[in-house]
Amino acid sequence: MSSTTTSTAAAPATTRSATTRVAAVAQGFGRDLEENFAAIGRLLQEAHASGTHLLALPEACLGGYLSGLGAAEDRGTARSRRERPGPPALRLDGPELRRVQRMAGDVVVVLGFCEDGGADRYNTAVALTGDGLLGVHRKVHQPLGENLSYAAGDRFEAFDTPVGRLGMQICYDKAFPEAARALALDGARIVVSVSAWPASRTAAAADLAEDRWTKRFDLYDRARALENQVVWVAANQAGTFGALRYVGSAKVVGPGGDVLAATGTGAGVAVADVDVEGELAAARRSMFNLRDRRPDTYTTVVAANAHAPRREPSLA
Repeated sequence: MSSTTTSTAAAPATTRSATTRVAAVAQGFGRDLEENFAAIGRLLQEAHASGTHLLALPEACLGGYLSGLGAAEDRGTARSRRERPGPPALRLDGPELRRVQRMAGDVVVVLGFCEDGGADRYNTAVALTGDGLLGVHRKVHQPLGENLSYAAGDRFEAFDTPVGRLGMQICYDKAFPEAARALALDGARIVVSVSAWPASRTAAAADLAEDRWTKRFDLYDRARALENQVVWVAANQAGTFGALRYVGSAKVVGPGGDVLAATGTGAGVAVADVDVEGELAAARRSMFNLRDRRPDTYTTVVAANAHAPRREPSLA
């Protein structure tokens, strides 16, 4: 597969050292599951060949995302989320994820899909290897009419993996500082943020790099890495799907907020070799973002939104 790759200096693929090779994907994924599996298979072949340890795929890379935001086809009807049009709903223990596990081998893969949760559907990301599931995250923050198609998750939790303690977020979750901070405080060294982040629907820029939502996407990635002193890995859909035009912009960001590798707005794979513990230690020797917190002064951060503005359409 053709890809645009930006990479740091890399050790030979056969040498396992203190560095972790991280890859973040920008690519379009639609409804056709067989096409999705073929694309994931090619990406994993490249990952195995290059000695990649962590591969981050976009939100909804199994079955595609919603075809639009803010005006669901059946808004206002009594139909349940299970009956609404959209991506195929897949189970955590279903054959689709097991198929990805067989391809993954010893690579830690993070990917998104529509989860069949029984009574409801969720916009879900999982981390897995050939040995099985390592962690599950259900998207907490929902833009526009996403609640018509998905139920919301209710937590941010880190978990242990072969590449270190990991946290996951999905798309709009990255716009909330508390979400990334919760993962950092739970010991996450790497945060993987998978997205189907679109360009602006109003006053859209002809050049995606100049679009205001591309700029926000990039700013959030750098800010979340810097303020929490974590390695930030951002995957995103690319191209178009339905009414949405995606901004691509997959990247790896170091704990100092520096972009280590990026795809730009097109499809591609951003690859970086990162000494995770070394980078975190260096960042935390010069600034003490986590150590110097004053939780006793932050009461409004976890208070009910009594003074929040009325909810208006976002991601426009």
